[in-house]
Amino acid sequence: MDSRPFRSVLYIPGSKERALEKARGLAADAIIFDLEDAVAVEEKAKARTLLAETLAGTDYGPRAKLVRVNGMDTEWGRADLDALAAARPEAVLLPKVNAPEDVEAVATILDARAETADTTIWAMMETPAGVLNAGAIARAPRMAGFVMGTNDLAKELGCRFRADRLPMQYALQTCLMAARAAGIVAVDGVYNAFKDEAGLRKECEQGRDLGFDGKTLIHPAQLEIANAVFAPDEAAIELARRHIAAFDEATARGEGVAVVDGKIVENLHIVTARQVLSRAEAIEQLQKAMG
Repeated sequence: MDSRPFRSVLYIPGSKERALEKARGLAADAIIFDLEDAVAVEEKAKARTLLAETLAGTDYGPRAKLVRVNGMDTEWGRADLDALAAARPEAVLLPKVNAPEDVEAVATILDARAETADTTIWAMMETPAGVLNAGAIARAPRMAGFVMGTNDLAKELGCRFRADRLPMQYALQTCLMAARAAGIVAVDGVYNAFKDEAGLRKECEQGRDLGFDGKTLIHPAQLEIANAVFAPDEAAIELARRHIAAFDEATARGEGVAVVDGKIVENLHIVTARQVLSRAEAIEQLQKAMG
């Protein structure tokens, strides 16, 4: 997995022309252009056409661009893929993935068209079957990332909301483990109370501490907090530099470990330190590219 930032992954309705235009200037690391839940049934065809035309003619800069299509078991899913192919989508996000076969079927469709030769596939992990099959799904063809669909998963489980997300922990950690084993991106689910900044910050911090790359968001007002929480802060960057410097000095003396702030620093800590610095550099480069 590369160090491309996915701190903030913002859902944008594919049916809202104004929102599609506004997204060009938002500080989101990635955008999910949504043709599924965010679009009413009677608007599906219109949204599909609008989004295909928009993606073909609009520059969204360095932001990662994912299109959440409708499920292949619906009357709109295959038409979504056909209409969007000409726009050469960077990634297709599949809803309610239950098994690797769901991904394989879409990969076969993408394989058949030259325009989608480089299109990757992401999976919404939002069903009990999907969670239980996470390891196999993560290694399916073209698979590049998981997005946790915590709202749908909560509905399927019949669990209650808790600030600590205890009922979600098995699913979150199982999918994260599968993603890490396969070397793909893993993005946490949404926080519904978009005006609750304190609650959003706490949930972002929990997702970060678990190991997620970032968080899906439902409103631009959530971008600043997600971007800040999922980025290495100055203290983490400084500690990473000190770890590397101390370990280099120890190695030069022929020693295999160093000591920083009274704690042992071994090679595994240096791997983590370099990842921190790489992530910070990637974020800086992305922000510069956004202007």
